[in-house]
Amino acid sequence: MGWISYLIILLIVVATVSLFLYFFQERFLFHPEKLPKDFVFQYENQQVEEYNLELEDGAIINGLHFKSESPKGVVYYLKGNSKSIKGWGKFAVDFTLHNYDVIMIDYRGFGKSTGRLSQESMKRDALYVYDRIKEKVKENRIIVYGRSLGTGLATKVASMNDPKALILACPYFSMSKNVKRYLPLIPLGLVMRYQMPTYKWMKYVKCPINIIHGTNDRVIRFNSSLRLSKLKPELTKLYPIIGGGHKDLHNFESYHKALHEILGRKREITIDREKTSIDFIRTKKKKK
Repeated sequence: MGWISYLIILLIVVATVSLFLYFFQERFLFHPEKLPKDFVFQYENQQVEEYNLELEDGAIINGLHFKSESPKGVVYYLKGNSKSIKGWGKFAVDFTLHNYDVIMIDYRGFGKSTGRLSQESMKRDALYVYDRIKEKVKENRIIVYGRSLGTGLATKVASMNDPKALILACPYFSMSKNVKRYLPLIPLGLVMRYQMPTYKWMKYVKCPINIIHGTNDRVIRFNSSLRLSKLKPELTKLYPIIGGGHKDLHNFESYHKALHEILGRKREITIDREKTSIDFIRTKKKKK
């Protein structure tokens, strides 16, 4: 078999994988957990209120409002790509202990949220919820927090508004560039329907940018944060979590100390293991 035959086979494989990825990429990118409508959210030592927002296209965005006793402001929390706010909600304690309320939402198709998922709908929904928050809270009291998948959306929200600060935990430079590591031959510029170009949106952010990233992250490399931190160095502070991975940042004291500093507490602290998420253990899916 000559080199031309090998080239033809390679092109066929690339084309086949590209088409498969284009039409089924949600299955690779997102791992939602769906909840029944009558599911009741419960968290120990947390005051929480559930809400549903009906959008113009008929979709429902389900969310939680975690309340602190004397709120200094609101943290708008955009979560990662797995499960639902049922599990992510436990991380609200890291902000309510600093006297910040937390607003957390499930994306379309996650938890109790409904509607067709797309990059445009994710951006539109994230911006809509922010607009609803700032109807009741001044922007200088709103902090936008994104984790993993949510970092691109958080950056988009901050780029089109003027919040007090932006916090990015494990951010990607862009979704397509992160996927490119695994599929180097695929023309992702044409195939990826979820480009999520964080680096483009960050150029329009005017508030302080705080980036927190584990140095041992194997899902989104630490280098992604290094590159992002250089885009607006005058506004950006990078907090490397030495030894931190992608899913265990909350188990490191340095992560909680970073949040402590970002949220405006000046004095040194001792991390209270009873009041933070530091000892939370992620639950693994049971094998069927």
